[in-house]
Amino acid sequence: MKTEDHSSASDEQLVKAAKRGEMAAFEELVARHRDKIYARAFSMMRNEDEAVDLSQEAWVKSWQRLKQFQGESSFGTWMTRIVINLCLDQLRKRKRQRTESIEEMNEESGGVERQMPVVTTNPTERLERAELRKRIDAALGQLSHEHRTVLVLHEFEDMEYKEIARTMECSIGTVMSRLFYARRKMAVLLANLKTEELK
Repeated sequence: MKTEDHSSASDEQLVKAAKRGEMAAFEELVARHRDKIYARAFSMMRNEDEAVDLSQEAWVKSWQRLKQFQGESSFGTWMTRIVINLCLDQLRKRKRQRTESIEEMNEESGGVERQMPVVTTNPTERLERAELRKRIDAALGQLSHEHRTVLVLHEFEDMEYKEIARTMECSIGTVMSRLFYARRKMAVLLANLKTEELK
């Protein structure tokens, strides 16, 4: 594959070329996906420097592990999983360093998801979307990292309870409980932020 073809090539073609050692093909993949990967790191870490470091580390890791990428999922999904795992490792390290437990949550299971308040937006209200995104971002920043992570993985990455439990190394009951509390807290925070704006 010639260098000039890279911009019009599919991700799959670029991955094949990169596996053959074509750095230009890999650079094109980075250019296509770096914003999303950084955004995912930032949504979990809430810190620009850490998000930059971890997204860069994710790209290094993906280059090293490229031969292992079999294409069961899209390249973007595979990259997202790498950066999520790096963020979780970092959050665990940070938690161990702080030693004290942030929260001891009661594990709730069975029927929890039926009680969950769902925060919905009217898709026709285009002008409000940017404001809503800003409010959601501000509210996310006020959640504990456990609550924020489970919300990001479930709502933005569409991961199932089982997969989140495996990724976060906890039980499915804990995932359900955290998601329940995170959604409830988000609903309260979003309502408060709206009230503050009206003052």
